[in-house]
Amino acid sequence: MSIKVEEKLFENRYRVDEGRAHIFIKEPDVCRDKCETPSCTWTCPAGCYTLGEDHSVTLSTDGCLECGTCRLLCNEHFNVDWSYPRGGYGVLYKFG
Repeated sequence: MSIKVEEKLFENRYRVDEGRAHIFIKEPDVCRDKCETPSCTWTCPAGCYTLGEDHSVTLSTDGCLECGTCRLLCNEHFNVDWSYPRGGYGVLYKFG
């Protein structure tokens, strides 16, 4: 029996810190105009980044696993500002 990643992610909970995102794209125009292959859109395990038809990148921090993959892979333009959420916010893992 195999279990899909989405099923396991559903077991986690996420407490949103309204108005104080722990990740943001510094300059959205850089993603659209300078980044040829926005790796954040296909490497984020939680699927927080999406690529629009106009090649813009949209970020939704709800459900972020706080792994830091996006900041590591945006190493050409350093356009992701990433930090851990304030205490009590962010991902709440059910099993550890």
